[in-house]
Parts: sequence; structure tokens; C-alpha cells
Amino acid sequence: MDLEGLNEELSTEDLNEMMLHRRKKLADLREKGIDPYGEKYVRTHHAQEILDNFAELENQPVVVAGRIMSARKQGKASFAHIADLSGKIQIYVKSDKLPEGAYDIFTHSLDIGDIIGVEGLVFRTKRGEISINTTNFTVLSKSLRPLPEKWHGLRDIETKYRQRYVDLIVNPDSKDLFIKRSKIIKSIRRFLDGRDFLEVETPMLQPIAGGASARPFITYHNALNMNLYMRIAPELYLKRLLVGGLEKVYEINRNFRNEGISTRHNPEFTMLELYEAYSDLDGMMEITEKLVSQAASEVLGTTKIEYQGQMVDLTPPWKRITMADAIKEYAGIDTEALSTAEEAKAVAEKHGLKIEGQPEKAVIINEMFEELVEHKLIQPTFITDYPIEISPLTKSKKDNPKLTHRFELFITGRELANAYSELNDPLDQRDRFVKQMEQREKGDDEAQMMDEDFLRALEYGMPPAGGLGIGIDRLIMLLTDAPSIRDVILFPHMRAEK
Repeated sequence: MDLEGLNEELSTEDLNEMMLHRRKKLADLREKGIDPYGEKYVRTHHAQEILDNFAELENQPVVVAGRIMSARKQGKASFAHIADLSGKIQIYVKSDKLPEGAYDIFTHSLDIGDIIGVEGLVFRTKRGEISINTTNFTVLSKSLRPLPEKWHGLRDIETKYRQRYVDLIVNPDSKDLFIKRSKIIKSIRRFLDGRDFLEVETPMLQPIAGGASARPFITYHNALNMNLYMRIAPELYLKRLLVGGLEKVYEINRNFRNEGISTRHNPEFTMLELYEAYSDLDGMMEITEKLVSQAASEVLGTTKIEYQGQMVDLTPPWKRITMADAIKEYAGIDTEALSTAEEAKAVAEKHGLKIEGQPEKAVIINEMFEELVEHKLIQPTFITDYPIEISPLTKSKKDNPKLTHRFELFITGRELANAYSELNDPLDQRDRFVKQMEQREKGDDEAQMMDEDFLRALEYGMPPAGGLGIGIDRLIMLLTDAPSIRDVILFPHMRAEK
């Protein structure tokens, strides 16, 4: 059933009339002493379990429950399909097999969308369909709104996201996607737990929005008489735990960024961040390759997948290339030959980029990479050697202090992960924060804030470490062939309904 169908919907008048008719049926059930919103119901089997084990269950009694998805009511015998989480199964309902008056209730008081419990014997119909010969049924929930029919569907893709509960009822692909999402996250946890990482929780409300360059949501705490920020990243708190001696930590949780909405961005999203003491950037690459490829193998059964018509091979090892070499290879620009910001701006504008103001050379080079290179990185690719100006929390390279031990992972033209050899020099970190504050004073409201408590923690000594962040929603998109981040978030943010 396609929820994006463009056929004409039921008119408002038709819908109101159908809902009124269903309310009358609700009243009829109550008049007959039947509770239309039942209580606990004990099942013996799920639908798919019966279909898979017919040989053992034929002529055996079963008890199932689910939503009526189709019905052919005729004479003294009717057929219907009910669906539970596992799938659908047909039920056969005949008047002389039910308690007195029950068949009349089935044919006149129940609708598609109602949830019922069914007792009966497993059999195969003359047409060969495995079914349940119903001996009794129980009304568990009366549906007061009609489900969209396949030739009506939901109005548009926005309604699919806004009414996810209906999407899950009528679209098995959506249900399967979110089941896969859960399995992928479980696979990630198994992988990290197997490496002795400790799962932790850090504050969602923070006095300073740190750990990333992003615009935060701001709220106010009455009792403390202070502004608080919904976290944009858990990084600085997780690093505090390294200082405290927790050597391997990770968190899978929500971040919040007050930015635009697109096929890749949602104001709240799920991130994995992990930190490992005494590791480095190479250690984070090895973890990333194995974590992603293992999740694909466990949930999809393969590391070779198709995403939106593009074949992607997730089998390690993955390509590694510096940002400068990537810009040279994919855009034909030798950034190492650019001496000044003015030269960089001129070259960028020659290639069609619009550079506002007078940003630093590193910022312009990063813009070149994002606009001219990113979308060409289809196969898994680690981009390394990011400029220090755009990597304020990263250890710099000894042989070239203008560059950092940082990578970003790109697959199908999208950033999927970000990792560092973590900066653990408190004096260097203070200097980086000062430069970030200077950028804020110049109007960059995404530049990072000074965090004195984090600096104090570093002054106690943080071991050298590797850190990694993976966008869980984007990983789910990749592994489920979903074109939009809103396809993989159960309740994505939408504009208010008019």
C-alpha cells in the first residue's frame, strides 16, 4: 500500500460521515454489553509463526490478536485478514461456529482497522491459504477513523511523517525499516560492549553549549535563575570521564541543533560518541570500519549494499585521503599553492562558489571541499588532515601544526562520522577557545564558547585518546536505502499544522 499515492482522497464530508457511522457502531457494541476497548488478551501465537509452522499446527487451536486489514463479509460466512507485528493471517468466520449473536456483531459492528482477538483451529482453505477457522473473537479496540485505502492513500509525504502511526499500520516497509533501525543500534552496542566500552549518560541540559560548532536551543531554569542549552554534543562531558579514569566510554543519545531542516538534517538527531584512552585517529578508523561493516553484515547479511541506485561496498579497508589531495583529485585545485585568504577566495569564486566577507583561508578551503568534492565521495572514504582553524578540539600534527589528526567519513556523498586524536593540552585548548570566542565576537554564533570547567578538568590531566562520533540516523539511512532523514526518525519535526 503506497502512502505517497496521489489519487484523490476521501472528501471531508465522506470522512465525517464514516466516522459518525463508526461511532454509532461503538454505541451499539456498548448497548449489547460489549466493551469496545478490551483489557489484557493472552495470545498463543503470532501470525507468521502459524504460517511458518503449519505442518505442526494444522487442526490445532490457536489464539491470535491483531488489526483487521481487509474483510469480505457475505451471507453466513466471511473472510478477513488480521495483522500483528509479525505479519498477516486470514481468518474464516462462519455463523454456526460462533456463539449466538457473535456473527451478527462481526458483520455489522466491526470495521477495517478494528483490533480483535481470535480463537480457532488452523486449517488450509480450498484455495490453499493458511487460515484460522474462528470459534470465537473478542473486540479489543474499536477504530473510529477509517484507514486509507490503497487507491486513496495518505495525502502526501508530509502526512506520512506527521501521522507515523498510520504509516506503520498500512505500510509494512516503514515498519520493517524501524525494526532494522533497532537491530542496527543493538549491533552497535554489542560491538562496543564486546570491546569493554562502558555506556554512559551525560547532560542534555548544559550551562555551556560545547563540543561542536552549531547553533543551540536555549531554555531557562527558573530555580537556578540561569539559561541552559540543549546539548549540541556530549563531547566535553565524555572527555571529563576520561580525566576521571573511565578509559572507554560511549553514549548513544540525542543532540539538538537550532538549524535548518532538510533531507539530511533534523533539529534533534541521534549520535554515537565514543572515547578511548591511549588510542588515536588510526584506532578510531579501525573501530569505524568494523562497527559499520559488522552492523551491515548482522542486519542485512552483506557488506555490499545499494543506496538510491548506487552500489556501495562497505568491506574494509576503506580509502584514506587528505583534504588537500581530495580537492586536487576531484576538483583540480591545488590548495597547498594558495598562500593567502585572498588567493583562496579568488580561486573559489572562479569555480562558482560565493564567499561572503573575508573568512580565513582554511574556512574557504573547507568550503571548496564541501561544495566541490563531498558529493563525489560515493564509496567509503576517510578524509584526513583538516585545518586547525576548523578543528578546535583536535590534536595538531607535529610535522605540520597547521593541520590536525582528524578525519571525516563520507559515504554516498554524505558525512557519516567525525573523529580526532583528542587535544589534551590544556594550554593549547585554552588558546583554541580564545580564537573561537574571537570568531563569536565577529558574529559567528556557531563558534564554540569558553568552557572553564572543561579546561580545569584537562589541567588535572587527560590521557591521550581517540574520539569518534557517528550520525546514527544517517547510518540508518544508508543501511535501509532511505532518501531522507525523516524516513528513519519515527516522529520528525514538522511545521505546525494549519
